[in-house]
Amino acid sequence: MKPYGELATKLKNKRGTIRYKLILVFFTSAALTGLCMLLIFMALIVASKNHPFAVFFMQHLIIFSLLLFVVLILLMIGFLLLMTRGSIAYLEDITKTLETISKGNLEVNIPVKSSDELGKLATTVNSMVYKLKILMEEEKSWENTKNDLITNLSHDLRTPLTSILGYMELIADVKYTDEESLRHYAGIAFQKCNELKVLIDNLFEYSKLTNSELTINKSLLNLGELLEQVILGFIPALTEAEMEYRLFYSNEKIMINADPILLVRVFDNLISNAIKYGSEGKYLDIELSKADHEALVRIINYGEPILDEDLPFVFERFYTADKSRFGQTNGSGLGLAIVKSIIELHDGTVTVHNLDHRTAFEIRLRIEA
Repeated sequence: MKPYGELATKLKNKRGTIRYKLILVFFTSAALTGLCMLLIFMALIVASKNHPFAVFFMQHLIIFSLLLFVVLILLMIGFLLLMTRGSIAYLEDITKTLETISKGNLEVNIPVKSSDELGKLATTVNSMVYKLKILMEEEKSWENTKNDLITNLSHDLRTPLTSILGYMELIADVKYTDEESLRHYAGIAFQKCNELKVLIDNLFEYSKLTNSELTINKSLLNLGELLEQVILGFIPALTEAEMEYRLFYSNEKIMINADPILLVRVFDNLISNAIKYGSEGKYLDIELSKADHEALVRIINYGEPILDEDLPFVFERFYTADKSRFGQTNGSGLGLAIVKSIIELHDGTVTVHNLDHRTAFEIRLRIEA
């Protein structure tokens, strides 16, 4: 655990300083004790001028020596306790707090009463407790995310699988009236199998993209040319949806350093969404421009806009917005999450806005000089 390691390192660094301070306290106590003993000896010398006392002292020299030795020890202990009283009490507070923390209570804090090593130790412990709380909250969040992932994945896999099993059962039990019905059932089962494959492929791709060890193969590329190549591949889909694309950009080259395969996937996902949900708008606009040393790509459709309450969440995995609005029953909810992951791998940003009955996805990537 990193917080424990940090605490151990800081304690190790402070150990030498504390040792020297203890040595200093010891010698200071010894010096004060010596001073007191010197005063006592001076008092005895003055008292020894009185002949009866001098005789009495010599007769009981061993007893006086033992008493002086006991006084020496008591003075030494007394000065040590007096000089370390505050630190010992503070150390006891720190120990009690650490015992409380060890029992799982992370809502406690050690008051920072000084700026010395113990005060710094208290600050370090408080920082450790805070970081442990953050780690535990993150762990809890990851656990909830994992449970949500399993729940959503189970639901999204079960939906097409149930349809496949239903139609395959009709075929297996020969519950069709003619060959046309058979082809119809088989066609639907085949379509659902494709939907299931797309979902699984998206899930694997998203898992790969969110892997912190993933490396991307960047190269210098002309963003305008890449967009042209991508949109040409969608001409059949646009024709089928009775849509027309419009590409707006200047003749100036906009060069970026990016992984072309991953970037094509981004534009594929966004254009597919625009065709799927914006076909009633008849137009698909793709704009490319420069903005503050960045390349700005806007993919715009004129279909029914995304609801304002859905806008902040459209890039979250398995979030499919208002399904009744789109008539959507087969979306994986991973397409836009994949888009966001790829853009963030390129240190860029992706956002979505509703603008005058238009839905615009905006991508910003750094331009290479």
